[in-house]
Amino acid sequence: MSSGFAVRAGAALISLLCVAAPGLAAPKKDEAPALTHEAVNAAAPEAKDSGKPQKKGARKEARKDDPDALIVKAQVLLDRARFSPGAIDGRDGDNYRGALAAYAKAQDLPETKSLTPELFEKLQATGAEAVITEYTITEDDVRGPFAEKIPAKMEDQADLETLGYTNPREMLAERFHMSRDLLSALNPDAAFDKPGTVIAVAAVPPLESGKLKGKELPKAPKVSRIEVDKASRDVRAFDKGGKLLAYYPASIGSEEKPAPSGEAKVKGVAFEPTYTYNPKYQFAGVKSKETFTIKPGPNNPVGVVWIDLSIPSYGIHGTPDPEKVGKTESHGCIRLTNWDARDLALHVERGATVSFKDE
Repeated sequence: MSSGFAVRAGAALISLLCVAAPGLAAPKKDEAPALTHEAVNAAAPEAKDSGKPQKKGARKEARKDDPDALIVKAQVLLDRARFSPGAIDGRDGDNYRGALAAYAKAQDLPETKSLTPELFEKLQATGAEAVITEYTITEDDVRGPFAEKIPAKMEDQADLETLGYTNPREMLAERFHMSRDLLSALNPDAAFDKPGTVIAVAAVPPLESGKLKGKELPKAPKVSRIEVDKASRDVRAFDKGGKLLAYYPASIGSEEKPAPSGEAKVKGVAFEPTYTYNPKYQFAGVKSKETFTIKPGPNNPVGVVWIDLSIPSYGIHGTPDPEKVGKTESHGCIRLTNWDARDLALHVERGATVSFKDE
């Protein structure tokens, strides 16, 4: 998001620069089969140039927009290794390719943006656990409170009592780092609003909520330096010795409100922040001439966490639109998915260096 907003965590007020399906039909003979958790867990790259003819009835090429079982598996493995592909969606996009490239480099493998057998083998070696697991929907999951609708205009968002999720499906998808379409594709007949429903989800550390006390942070491994790459649209976290600990796709500034250059320091972290608009910045689409505040929640303009930087009004934060991260611009700040922003916030040291790499 862009400058002109403020975040309130308890009594602290932080000035901000940033903000910003139905079931599957049975496949026809020439289409890819329906996605299942068994198919994802069993997926593996096919050997190239094997010389073996394709068996009759073998799986044909999936349509471009269909989630692919092997990509889902690779994305989950990348996420668990803290090389985030953004929202796990089973699609071959820039966020996925960027995560593959960063992981390959970290493993001293040849530079690549595709899932080579060698790269897949390295990912597989990170753990033998299934990448898709079962989860039983609880009473708390469906109780809410849910927002009936999140207005497009920020002035109208200020009237809401909470910027929570709009329904259990949105909440469950974000909890398990997934796109809503993938959640539905894996569970075509599931009633996401019914307790006791068993669903297939990505086997990743679930997004948690709530604030943490300062003495609980930072958690190990500790992040001492952050690199923000404007050209490749990503954020990289390093320890004191220079080891790459985590990689996250990001939305970083725009022509109207570019991200800063040079270096900054991390001043602090605010969990479940409020969001206060400063009219002097005159954001496009915001007509209010008065200050207004938007309450906390995952659909708050800065998501579930704000990492405050020493450059006034700039920060690294979450977003209400995780599926758009890395694909759209921000209003100056660095926008991550809510789960990636919280992960970084849990590990970053106060005083950590933030370096902005220009295009």
